[in-house]
Amino acid sequence: MKAEIVAVGSEMLTPFRKDTNSLYLTEKLNGIGVLVAFKTIVGDRQKDLVSAIRTALARVDILLLMGGLGPTEDDLTREAVAEALSLTLRRDAQQVAALHARAASWRIAMPSNNLKQADVLAGAALLPNPNGTAPGQWLDTTFEGYRKLIALLPGPPGECLPLFVAECMTRLRAVVPSRSIATRTLRAAMIPESQADKLLAPVYTTYTDVETTLLAHAGDLQITLLCAKPEAEAARRRVDELAEGIEEILEDWLYSNAGESLEQIVLYYLGLRQATLAVAESCTGGLVAERITAVPGASRSFLGGVVAYSNEMKSAFVGVPPELIAERGAVSAEVAKALAHGIRIHTGATLGLGITGIAGPTGGTETKPVGLVYVAVSDAQGCEAVERIFRGDRQRIREWAAQQALDMVRRRLM
Repeated sequence: MKAEIVAVGSEMLTPFRKDTNSLYLTEKLNGIGVLVAFKTIVGDRQKDLVSAIRTALARVDILLLMGGLGPTEDDLTREAVAEALSLTLRRDAQQVAALHARAASWRIAMPSNNLKQADVLAGAALLPNPNGTAPGQWLDTTFEGYRKLIALLPGPPGECLPLFVAECMTRLRAVVPSRSIATRTLRAAMIPESQADKLLAPVYTTYTDVETTLLAHAGDLQITLLCAKPEAEAARRRVDELAEGIEEILEDWLYSNAGESLEQIVLYYLGLRQATLAVAESCTGGLVAERITAVPGASRSFLGGVVAYSNEMKSAFVGVPPELIAERGAVSAEVAKALAHGIRIHTGATLGLGITGIAGPTGGTETKPVGLVYVAVSDAQGCEAVERIFRGDRQRIREWAAQQALDMVRRRLM
């Protein structure tokens, strides 16, 4: 069975709010073998809501609507479902009494518009909401001759998620065919998405029962595999077979076959080698250190670092010779190596990491353009540096540089 999750609310279409409920709902649905095929966000306009509901019901078996159940004029989910399915709304007397009782317990006068939260779709069951005033609704109905399951859920996460678990999961398990969904996420660093797809497509396209998704961001490629089967073992076996094939193709580009982040893998290798790391960052402004220290237990292997942004700080904090900066420039392979070597010596770390570059949007020249980055790794065996030119805005360049730096440490430790 397939599901669609619709988030209702014009605020969800602004830059200031995002839908987080659907991530949790997707996990729960996948857990009982339901594939989430679509996610939609719709504003508070009844015409648009009716259109979205009819579109969803034409293509999925299960529809979850979140939001639009409040007391205000723009809370129109109940009305939109009624129009889409040609149903009537009735005002439930018990729910009206419950609303009055709650208002009395709070010692407030209940506004009359709150009563619309007692309007129930014909044939629907009310879903108690102990965390808010708006109850959910469950509708087992037909649309164009096919059975459809519809849940109307409140929007706030503190109401939506517990209500879904308490009231909807049992109902879904009773009607959803026994199926299991197996998923696996593999991750690779610094390989272009197009190159990865060219290498992998001949393999994953032969697994027609496994859905393969490639998602690339700032030097990090996530490959998600999903397979639904009546038996959990069969689904897991297919996913694992494809994962093994992908691992063989990507070789050392692949850094995780279980979804871990690159910083988690770096810390794993550091711990395995009983090694330590210190960083000297310039253009990344502490982004590498931030990523590493976001992992619990990082202090066992990460000693710390400095953001040596100015030339003076590069010399004062890390010991980069001023004459080297004057001769080669702050953005150079030589200075990156000096940063890596200097921070390693100053801290006593097993490995030192140095990063310098031009993040932009200004500061570039014809010979040293915006996006030019040098990354160096130093250990007792020596020091190596790479030159990269990353495209994009300032944040994107910094993210790519941090990813390159962590991947160099990973490779050095392998």
